[in-house]
Amino acid sequence: MGKSLNRLIAYVVVALVAVVGTAVAADAPPEIPLTIDKNQFQPNEVKVKANAPFVLVITNKSAKAAEFESKDLRVEKVVPAGKTVNVRIRALKPGAYSFLDDFNQQATGRIVAE
Repeated sequence: MGKSLNRLIAYVVVALVAVVGTAVAADAPPEIPLTIDKNQFQPNEVKVKANAPFVLVITNKSAKAAEFESKDLRVEKVVPAGKTVNVRIRALKPGAYSFLDDFNQQATGRIVAE
């Protein structure tokens, strides 16, 4: 009887961990891909849900480093050549938020929160 009870408790614990893990994953903010290639952001306009945080997943396909910068968002992040970085963005009010590559200011874009 003792072994059966221990086994039952172990199954319940495993089930609870699985349910909690799924709930945490469901609450993770969405990831939005953004690429730097040929001195441009692709896409150069990103649409996101207003009032909800998200993560920009920025991949730099260029041969030199870039710096994702947005004064509107108060964010600066260096993206080394050939690397990918994640940038967490707070929940935004509806509107447009510009960004650029501070190392190549011709590369620009904007985030539109709707």
